[in-house]
Amino acid sequence: MISECLVVEFRVTGDECPLAEATRATGGDVEAAAPLLRDDGYTLLRFSTDEADIGKRLDADDRIRYLHRAAGDERHTYRCLSKERCVVHRLIDEGFLVETVRYVDGVERHVGAVVGQEVLHGVLEAAGEAVGVQLERISPLGEEADDGISTRWNLTPTQAEALQTAHEMGYFDVPKRATAEEVADAIDISKTAFLERLRRGQSELFDRMLD
Repeated sequence: MISECLVVEFRVTGDECPLAEATRATGGDVEAAAPLLRDDGYTLLRFSTDEADIGKRLDADDRIRYLHRAAGDERHTYRCLSKERCVVHRLIDEGFLVETVRYVDGVERHVGAVVGQEVLHGVLEAAGEAVGVQLERISPLGEEADDGISTRWNLTPTQAEALQTAHEMGYFDVPKRATAEEVADAIDISKTAFLERLRRGQSELFDRMLD
């Protein structure tokens, strides 16, 4: 029986993985699924970005293999293999259950779960041996599962963040008390990324409310 499961968010700096370096060089942002370490030693990366130069930099990176892009209206989705073992795998080895990874201007945010304080300490120590790491958020899993809008309405954490921040800042008020640019700045993403998350989140909410 698992007695304590914690939702945690780490801020990681100083990583030299391809995605971190690409966003650091371009000032762009990337939303990534948990990287998958394959038996052949390569890491499968799946991510999206609205910054075209990130794809160009990765295509020129000798550590990247088989880069594939699926173009969207505003964001592009990529898949590729990387020779570089991601720092997050050090956390996974210690018991971190990663859900999402986001890269903004070379800084990473890892969101996931750990079972117990002892595992959390091991994860922090493992990350700190390789990169700069800061624990940004921690809460019991039960609290988020019961109260989080992302769980109740089947939203991704980033969609929930965009909707909640927009609501709190008065983006939906008439007249508006905040612009799309201001809300995007508040959550440290581009206006284009904010508007896409907002549309996807609203679509999911309307589908469930009107079904």
